[in-house]
Amino acid sequence: MDPAQLPLRDLHLPAEISWWPLAPGWWVLLVLTVAGLGWLLYGALLRWRAGKPRRAALRCLAQLKKAYQQNGNAQRLGIDLSELLRRAMLAYAPRSEVAGLAGERWLDWLDQGMDDKAFSEGAGRMIESLPYRNPELKAQGVDIDGLINAVYKRLQTPISASAG
Repeated sequence: MDPAQLPLRDLHLPAEISWWPLAPGWWVLLVLTVAGLGWLLYGALLRWRAGKPRRAALRCLAQLKKAYQQNGNAQRLGIDLSELLRRAMLAYAPRSEVAGLAGERWLDWLDQGMDDKAFSEGAGRMIESLPYRNPELKAQGVDIDGLINAVYKRLQTPISASAG
């Protein structure tokens, strides 16, 4: 038989394997990846929301510092810082734990969770007496920058779980 007359055809390769539809393992991996990203975004949203009072308090502190630099009224600054600290701490900790504190107990509570004792032993101690000073005395004998830094550190430092 003549090989030219044989009814042979060229070899046909099978079609390439398509990437779609995905195999079940890829679907599982895709679902886990999307769920993981969703969980991370949800956690970031919760942390961002939890920091909202802190950010608002820090903006208010910057405004108070600017107002003091313009008017130089140490008594007004003391009143405003005291109010800011009280409001911020009520946002950070349970009301029953913070609302009734005054004097040394308030200063000690403000120091909890911080590296130094800025309120009970440092410049932050003036938060107690500065609002009641004679406004005409200006800021004599008061470390205004130290007081503002103490308030800033308190607002930046998270309240420890054992506060109280």
